Amino acid sequence: MPLVAAEPVIITEDDHPIRLHDLDKEALKVLYRLRDAGYAGYLVGGGVRDLYLSKKPKDFDISTDARPGQLRKLFRNSRTIGRRFRLVQVFFRGGKIIEVSTLRSQSEYDLDRPDDEIEVLPANNTFGSLAEDAHRRDLTINSLFYEVENRTIIDYVGGVLDLERGIIRIAGDPDRRVTVDPVRIMRAVRHAARTGFCIEPVTWKAIVANREKLKVCPPSRIRDELLKDLRSGASEPWACISLEAGLFFTLFPWYTELPMAEDSPPRRLLLSLLSVVDRVQQVQIHEYRVEIPDYMLLALLVLPWAEARFDLLRQRLKGPAHYHFAREIRAALDEIFGEQFNLKRMAKDSMTTLLVNLPAFDQFARHSSWPNWLRKKSYFRDGLRFFSLYREAMGGVIADAQQFAAAAAGPEHEYFPSPEIRTGDNGSTGRKGSRPAFTNRKRGVFGLRNR
Repeated sequence: MPLVAAEPVIITEDDHPIRLHDLDKEALKVLYRLRDAGYAGYLVGGGVRDLYLSKKPKDFDISTDARPGQLRKLFRNSRTIGRRFRLVQVFFRGGKIIEVSTLRSQSEYDLDRPDDEIEVLPANNTFGSLAEDAHRRDLTINSLFYEVENRTIIDYVGGVLDLERGIIRIAGDPDRRVTVDPVRIMRAVRHAARTGFCIEPVTWKAIVANREKLKVCPPSRIRDELLKDLRSGASEPWACISLEAGLFFTLFPWYTELPMAEDSPPRRLLLSLLSVVDRVQQVQIHEYRVEIPDYMLLALLVLPWAEARFDLLRQRLKGPAHYHFAREIRAALDEIFGEQFNLKRMAKDSMTTLLVNLPAFDQFARHSSWPNWLRKKSYFRDGLRFFSLYREAMGGVIADAQQFAAAAAGPEHEYFPSPEIRTGDNGSTGRKGSRPAFTNRKRGVFGLRNR
């Protein structure tokens, strides 16, 4: 077994800024129920990090010594997810989800194994101790535990010191950690962009040296991590760091066709578009959330390349010429996004529609009017939203974030459904294994909707 620190650093409440009232009330319910049932429970990861930095956490994840089966018995309003390692999601009214995981071992990170025997993404489904769980996490700043009983932070890896110094550091030996799971490269860059922290030199060297190993990862994992980057509210600094590290060209090799040096037009357009995305996604609207659809985020990401390759904004095509141009763009998206990101066909179709019709929106916006034939098109609403983001990036009118708003308490994409969700003849989505349904109506039985 690898060696781990036997004794952690314990930071008492007097020496850290986290207070009990800062924690989400549903997370506290889970922690107290675990305690009352005789299990240990800890707030862990990004929740501890954000609270320490006086930020509002997006998620409150919990680790415990209880096994998944025990958790399912303890929390009836829950389900088990995950393949490599089982997690339990506990559901609350309003769509709130608290993820609870069992402490894991370091079986994937065996320091005694020689370098030529390190495997990529080995199986890791063994439970472990608090110390082992801390050392197997990706970054030191995400390896902290908050214990509610004594209100202390438990630190095995120097995460608190890195938070104080503003440093992103991969826990353990960075070269070995990113060889085991190259996706850690993307996570390190994303957290550096989100926090504004510096990546420490050894971690940076490992990122640059091992970035090509991302190509051995499953496309679905790369796609999911990329979408997290684009939704993070810090996609512009993410792109800057990725370009500096060369990671951007590993992910998007087709961008090597363009001049992407400082102040080059494609780079300026890309960073400007992502800056608009960050601004829109950080807007707070009462009882609504702002959410740019995934296919639109990806279309914005590819727009500078499409503009350079197809002279996109100068196109004024109609009839068969427009149809053939759309097929040409669709074929190019298949080529650049096909196997590497495993995008669904309908997502690529939606991206094609946005890109091929952008010149028309740009043309008619100059005349301050939309012709009736364009208004009647099924893509008009999406095309107008896409154009509004592009127009702001080009220094024009500020895009209205409310056009990307969806009800916070409603189902995902309630107002602007993703084209990847298919509906049947009866209007159902055909989803399987849906989450438990709750309602605030008093007539509901045990919190379930009346059918």
